[in-house]
Amino acid sequence: MAILLSIALFFVIITLALYIFGYGYLLNGISKTYLKGKTSANIDDGNYFTKNVISTKNPKVWEKAEIYNKKELPKNIVDDLNHSNTASFLVVKDGKLVHEQYFKNYKKTSLTNSFSMAKAVTVMLLGKALEEGKIASIDEKFSVYFDEFKTKASAENLTLKNLAQMESGLDWEEDYKNPFLPNAKAYYGKSLINATFTRNFKGKSGERFEYQSGSTQLLGFAVKKAVNQTLSSYLSEKFWIPLGMEHDAIWSTDQSGMEKTYCCIHATSRDFAKLGQLFLNDGELDGKQLLNLDFINEMRKPTQKSEEIYGMGFWINNDNPIKHYYFLGLQGQYIIMIPEYKMVIVRTGSYNNLPKTDRGRPDQVKFLVNETVKMFG
Repeated sequence: MAILLSIALFFVIITLALYIFGYGYLLNGISKTYLKGKTSANIDDGNYFTKNVISTKNPKVWEKAEIYNKKELPKNIVDDLNHSNTASFLVVKDGKLVHEQYFKNYKKTSLTNSFSMAKAVTVMLLGKALEEGKIASIDEKFSVYFDEFKTKASAENLTLKNLAQMESGLDWEEDYKNPFLPNAKAYYGKSLINATFTRNFKGKSGERFEYQSGSTQLLGFAVKKAVNQTLSSYLSEKFWIPLGMEHDAIWSTDQSGMEKTYCCIHATSRDFAKLGQLFLNDGELDGKQLLNLDFINEMRKPTQKSEEIYGMGFWINNDNPIKHYYFLGLQGQYIIMIPEYKMVIVRTGSYNNLPKTDRGRPDQVKFLVNETVKMFG
C-alpha cells in the first residue's frame, strides 16, 4: 500500500510540475498518442481534438477517365508506396481521375490529416480576403490587427507577406519530435494565442527564410480577424462549396475555436485533389474565378530568400526536368501540381522520418512526379 501511495504521489508531483512550468499540454499529448497506441501525431487523430466543420453542398463526383484504374502501377512505385506506409494514391490527368488506390483500411470516404498542407490553404484564404477588400494589402503590418506587436522587439514591421513567405524572424524551432518545443505546445495545448503570441523574434522580418508553423498560425489569426468569421466557414463559402467537394471536412481547433492554421484539415483524398486541380486551372472553375490569378502566381513564385524552393504556402521544384509545385504535410501528405502534363498527384499516409535531402524537399515527391509522368503523361 505504501508503495502504491508513493507512486501516486510521484505522479501527482510530476503533473503539478508540468503545469507549473507550462508543460501541461504534454499530458494531453500523451493521452492522444501513446494511450491511443501511437507514438506521435497521426493522420487519424481528427476526432481527438475540438474542431470546426468545413461544410459542402451539392457534391460533384470526380469524372473518371476511360483508363481509370486499368493500368497497373509499376513495381518501383508500388514498392515506394508500401515502404512509406501510404494510405491513398490518386492521379488526375486532364481533369479526370485516372488512378485511385487506397491501402490498409483507408477508403475514398476516409478523412485524413493534412498536417502542413493546411498552410497553403491558409494562404488561399489570405488571397481571398485581399480580393474581397477585407484586407487592404498583403504588405499590411501584422500590428494593424494586434496592437501588442507594435512594441514587440523586431516585430514592429512584420507584414502578412512576411508570414506567408516564411520570413517573419520568429523565434520558433520547427521540430516535430521534441515535446518541449513550440510545435508540440501548439498541437496539444489549449491556447494557440498562448503558444504563438508569447514567442519572441530573433531577427527582423523579411531578412531570411525559415519555415515555421508559428508564422502561419500568426497569419491565420490576422485573416480570421479580417474576415470576422471562423476560417472553416470562410473556407466552406469561398472554396469547399464552389468546388463541389464530395464530403464535409473538419479543421482542428484550440479550445477557443481558433483553427490550427498551420495544420490539421481532415479531408478525403478526392477533395484534396480538387484543391490541386483548382491551381492547375489557374483558380478558375466552370468559368468563375475562385481565386485571383495574380495572387496564385505569387503563391507559386519561388522566393530568393528560400533559394527558389518556397513561394507562399507552396514548395516548388523548378530545377527538376519536370517542374512541379505542391502542398506538403508532415509524414508525406502531398497535393502535387504538374502544369506541363495537366496532372495532379495526391499521396497521403504515415511516412515517419520522411527523408528530406533535396534542399529540405522530400525526395519522394520528385520520385512520384517523374515515375507517374512516365506512366500517365
